[in-house]
Amino acid sequence: MRRRRHPDLTVRGGSAWDRWDSALLSRLHRREPRHWDTAFARLSTAADHSKLWMGAAALLATTGKQNRGAAVRGLAGLGVASALANGPAKLWIRRPRPAYGELAAAWLPRRLPITSSFPSGHSASAAAFATGVALESPKLAVPVGALAAAVAYSRVNTGVHYPGDVVAGIALGVTAAVLVRALWRSAPAAEKPGPVAEPVDLPRLGEGAGLGVVLNTRAGDGESDDLEQAVREAFPAAEIRRVGEHEELAEVLAKAAAGAVALGAAGGDGTINAAADAALAADIPLLVLPSGTLNHFARALRAPTVADALDAARTSSGVLVDVAAVAVLTGDRRVFVNNSSIGVYPELVALRERLEDHIGKWPAAALALGLVLARSQPIAVNVAGRDRRVWLLFAGNCRYTQQGLRPLSRKRLDDGLLDIRLLDADRRWSRTRLVAAIVTRRIDRCWALETLTVTRLRVLADTEPVSVARDGERDDPVAGFDWIKAGRLRVFAPTD
Repeated sequence: MRRRRHPDLTVRGGSAWDRWDSALLSRLHRREPRHWDTAFARLSTAADHSKLWMGAAALLATTGKQNRGAAVRGLAGLGVASALANGPAKLWIRRPRPAYGELAAAWLPRRLPITSSFPSGHSASAAAFATGVALESPKLAVPVGALAAAVAYSRVNTGVHYPGDVVAGIALGVTAAVLVRALWRSAPAAEKPGPVAEPVDLPRLGEGAGLGVVLNTRAGDGESDDLEQAVREAFPAAEIRRVGEHEELAEVLAKAAAGAVALGAAGGDGTINAAADAALAADIPLLVLPSGTLNHFARALRAPTVADALDAARTSSGVLVDVAAVAVLTGDRRVFVNNSSIGVYPELVALRERLEDHIGKWPAAALALGLVLARSQPIAVNVAGRDRRVWLLFAGNCRYTQQGLRPLSRKRLDDGLLDIRLLDADRRWSRTRLVAAIVTRRIDRCWALETLTVTRLRVLADTEPVSVARDGERDDPVAGFDWIKAGRLRVFAPTD
């Protein structure tokens, strides 16, 4: 029986590299096709137009936030690598394809390419996606890397690329992914937390005699009955008051603080602001019972639940923290424990938090900023003696660890400083540049963002009064104010 002649894909002319590369390709095909060759052909077809990698990214996006970030980074690197490989690289090199017409149908993919052979676009995309995913989530390196290697090899096995094309494509893809990583940094890893503030001796509450507790039934989910029961179980002798429908929160807190040895307050950050003011005025410690929506201050104290707060109160464990305030020029003083701002910040935070669970943190931040800026106008103010037009002006009570427009956590609650963030609106294309800075996680290097730490800052309205927000809740507009440090407050909180 006469044996079938194996295809000869060797290039007879050209450079030594072309002859060596084509000889290697020809040697790989000096056998009869097997069933796995059909599988490689189908895998190669699946990777056309990056369909395989888009599907892999969609799958990863359903398996957790870290994998979702890895998928996005993989696609970003893939986009850069594909654009370079299938654009300028192929136009510049213009290497003819192998003579794949001599191969049996079992070797070939469904779609036969006609563009320049060098470099392999499939290999570049595969390597870029796998590298981007592995850099963000190392545990995925082996499975995604193996799939990428199989796709790269399939381009040689199907005879549509020389081995050198594939090697060059892989190098291009890895370079693109590393470049994207360098320009678009990951969020820093969380550090092991230390003490949030200086520990302080607090009165022993015993059965709760002298503890006045105010329940703001209008805050959070309204489950005040369970909360009241928890307080009574911990401190049976405590005097508990509820804020009635027509009562002023500040008045109820002032009555509870009068003659008490400690003041407890159940509610969100707005309630805690008012309670901090009452406790500061009465010079008594504050027990924060988180029952609002976000409870940022309770989380900063590392007592994010009512049980945590009650445990700290039972052991008289506490810290001495800073309290800041908006000192209106008319003489009114409005305290805050987290942050205060003018401009679009409260709306930006609210929209970002609604989007985070659906599309992830940084995409939510970019989309929220774009949407809010698109329908907003800058505010004309005088900041520390200088006329400015700003999108927002933010003051944090103590320094926040995160850069940019997503300040969430503070290492210390007693550093005596105000963390100021200003988004300038005076330069052209400020909206577009700000959103681009958020997308690339380079907001800390964006010219529009100014940061500084101070102990006091004066802000004057230019043409009309400005509305000042404290922990997300807006106050009546004012003509001018100072952000200041209002004092230090003793708070029940874990100290270990």
